[in-house]
Amino acid sequence: MSCGKPHETNCHQVLAELWMFLDNECNRERRELLQRHLDECGPCLEEYGLEEHLKALLARKCGGDHAPDALKQRLRDSIREIMIRQAVLGAEVTVHQTEDGTIVEVSSVESHAWLSTES
Repeated sequence: MSCGKPHETNCHQVLAELWMFLDNECNRERRELLQRHLDECGPCLEEYGLEEHLKALLARKCGGDHAPDALKQRLRDSIREIMIRQAVLGAEVTVHQTEDGTIVEVSSVESHAWLSTES
């Protein structure tokens, strides 16, 4: 999905982070960047509206039940790992959660000719 206009952040990245944005789980800088994109891009704003509506519907139908903190953290970790894997094409990515934070290991990065910036 894209409106065809150049943006500071591409549509795929914004769409991948919509739920983090909706749940206020982005840092301030990232939230502002995503908001700017949504302000400029009609198709992404429309998708945001659909996701926002879905979130509200789920909240109403779930009766206000809250997920356990451990489940929320596992979901955040899974989403973060998926986003990292999508960002690093052809790489073996391992994500470890430690007391000091998240450790991301990237290895076996393959070279893709179509990603080359050389002419």
